[in-house]
Amino acid sequence: MTEPAHALLSASGSKRWLSCPPSARLEETYPDKETAAAREGTLAHAIGEFYLKYYLKHSHTNIALPKQFKNQELYNKAMLDYVFEYVEMCIEKINTALSIDKTAYIAIEEKIDYSEWAKEGFGTGDLVIITDKYVEIVDLKYGKGVAVSAVDNTQMQMYALGIISNFGFMYDFDTIQMTIFQPRNGGISSQEKSVKDLIKWGENIVKPTAELAYDGIGEFNAGKWCLFCRASLRCKKYSEYCLSVAKYDFIDPEFMSDEEMADALNRIEPLIHYAKQIKDYALSEALQGRTWPGYKLVEGKSSRKYSDIDAVISRLQKANIDSSDFMKEPELKSITELTKVLGKKTFSVLLDDLITKIAGKPTLVGIDDPRPEYNSPENDFEILD
Repeated sequence: MTEPAHALLSASGSKRWLSCPPSARLEETYPDKETAAAREGTLAHAIGEFYLKYYLKHSHTNIALPKQFKNQELYNKAMLDYVFEYVEMCIEKINTALSIDKTAYIAIEEKIDYSEWAKEGFGTGDLVIITDKYVEIVDLKYGKGVAVSAVDNTQMQMYALGIISNFGFMYDFDTIQMTIFQPRNGGISSQEKSVKDLIKWGENIVKPTAELAYDGIGEFNAGKWCLFCRASLRCKKYSEYCLSVAKYDFIDPEFMSDEEMADALNRIEPLIHYAKQIKDYALSEALQGRTWPGYKLVEGKSSRKYSDIDAVISRLQKANIDSSDFMKEPELKSITELTKVLGKKTFSVLLDDLITKIAGKPTLVGIDDPRPEYNSPENDFEILD
């Protein structure tokens, strides 16, 4: 699988740069670190692309998934099931379009150029259907963390502008249907907009804002669109936005006005995300040797696991302990559960040598924490990945 190229004024990031134009250039100064969630999404899209292209060629999807997908670290059967929901929905839409117009244009993973409105702008439409009567753009969102709606979705509308620009002179469509399918959070969401309204949005909103964004000028503006901005950690405006929820610290929620409650709720998610970013960044830097005033690295909470489950079961059976006490069908009970059943002393006598202790991952705490400093002479161990 090849990595897709990304435009400066990307469709996926359009809500951010349309809301905060200078963020587009500012993000360029920070590395684009691919997360596990992003890699998972890339794999899910690749599987969907494989089956849809196979369907267009063979009119069925009765084929086993190739090993090139199954051998991927993030692949699992649940992913295939979720992607097949998307594939089946797309096939239904494809067949409906072809029943209306046998010459309908069907494209999978179509590059959509909307540079007429945003300089050098392009994106990729997962499924594009174009007929003389209507157009539909379908986007798969495999992530489950944040529900994504198609209603007034700027990414989908950027794609729509690209379709108008590239195909409007060839087809006589008046509306564009935009559909997002998020199988793990929200299901199907759709919105239809007229070509007239989309062009008006493109001319009045997108084009002037895109010019500012491309040049890296305009006013910084913080909001929920900052959640995945690479520059958010160093953005004063975003910090002020998140921390402004502190103004409600001394107000009992019961006595907050509806407007105050709505404002606080609107800022909580970015605040939580921002706090996690700060902690992750500080920990990452500390692991590389940086020290923060008043803080130190310590070993986090350790965990335990059975070193040999079969040996544990065998020993418990030989000790004449009823299987209902140590089995939780179809598995052995957890260490914590089994300790409660047997008692700490009996558990220790029977199983201590079959328990492996796993050192806790490093964590950043205040200097007054009683735990010894990580990798110090008093606590000499290797830094774990």
